[in-house]
Amino acid sequence: MNRVDLIDILDAGRNSFDLFLTKRVLTFPTLIQLILVLGGFLLAFLVARSIQQHRRTIVRRFTNPWLRHTILLFVAMALPAIWFITQAVLFIFLHSIGWPTDLLGTVLSLLTAWLVIQLFAGMFQGSGWVRVIASLAWLIAALNITGLLVPVGELLDSLAFRVGTMRLSILSLVKGGTVLGGFLWLANATFQFFEHRISVSLDISPSIRVLIFKLLKITVITVAILTAMASIGIDITGFAVFTGAIGVGIGFGLQKIIGNLISGIILLLDKSVKPGDVIAINDNFGWVNSLNARYTSLLTRDGIEYLIPNEDMITNRVENWSHSDNLVRIKLQVGISYESDVHLAISLCLDSALKTPRILPEPQPVCLLTGFGDSSVNLELRAWINDPVSGVANVKSDILLAIWDTFHTNNIQIPFPQRDIHIKSSPEFLKDSSGKEQKTA
Repeated sequence: MNRVDLIDILDAGRNSFDLFLTKRVLTFPTLIQLILVLGGFLLAFLVARSIQQHRRTIVRRFTNPWLRHTILLFVAMALPAIWFITQAVLFIFLHSIGWPTDLLGTVLSLLTAWLVIQLFAGMFQGSGWVRVIASLAWLIAALNITGLLVPVGELLDSLAFRVGTMRLSILSLVKGGTVLGGFLWLANATFQFFEHRISVSLDISPSIRVLIFKLLKITVITVAILTAMASIGIDITGFAVFTGAIGVGIGFGLQKIIGNLISGIILLLDKSVKPGDVIAINDNFGWVNSLNARYTSLLTRDGIEYLIPNEDMITNRVENWSHSDNLVRIKLQVGISYESDVHLAISLCLDSALKTPRILPEPQPVCLLTGFGDSSVNLELRAWINDPVSGVANVKSDILLAIWDTFHTNNIQIPFPQRDIHIKSSPEFLKDSSGKEQKTA
């Protein structure tokens, strides 16, 4: 469309707007209706604000989550709903006395579209795409009700540019964006549905579950983007060649990111590390909180979350304490004095371990005599736990505290470093400062 056509469209739109003002707006019946519309809005605004202020009190009366969500939805729709009721009453009254109701009818149509779209959007709380789509839907409905949809569409279609042989207009971009938003919302809803169904399945391991989530999300987003591109007339085959050439160049600059992505897929496929495993890597100890596309989340007992690149999980040495099973053996060094009964001390160590709640009776704890130190007889207590995710240092502390108490009760001495000083006898004669020999007393 050339410049002359664009000017003609603008002139036609201006003439239509001038005619609309003179014939339908700047008249006495229309001004009366406008006052009634504004008055109805003011009344609806005041009532809706009062309802919003008491929202918490209203919602607190209901305990069912579904009922709470429904009440919150209707509270959010209080303004358009009350405004609609006032306009409907005025419309019926004016129509019954034969007064013109063109403006009130238009406002009622707009409010109806607002209520329907907001009701639909409220069913899918927390989705930004839903709000965007709802706003666009209401805008289209408003243009259609006022009769401006076709002129605005022609105006947006006239604002076009070419990329090679492909013609792109503002209208086609708006359509493509709307379709993309709708399909992305649909893809996200589909992903959440399957994510919930897969999460409650007990037959799928955590690693395979995460892999399915990743592949499913990539698939639905790719389908949404390709569908949106096709809807605005973009040749997907030619675009694929173009993006392939760009992708090769970008790939060299994103080797680390791609390496982390592939490493994450390898971790999921070989099941060497999976969510919930207790691992140690690079002096960091904790359990795997999640496996993501670029990194692995490691949560420590201190509440610190380390984001470790997936490539490091492949190339570095990783200690997985729960790869095959959750059994972990802990070792405790205990020293007793040489005057204590070793057999009794070993028995007391075993009893202390078995009395600790998290220590397993099978495999049985053992206590070994490992050597004779400078100040103590060295013992080593070995016991098993099956919940390393609950911590190791705390169970060691419980055992040592129990050993301390039982040793004191049974007179088993815990030694501390000692050094004996041997003083040799002094010589019979010592020389004084003058060099003469002096006999000691």
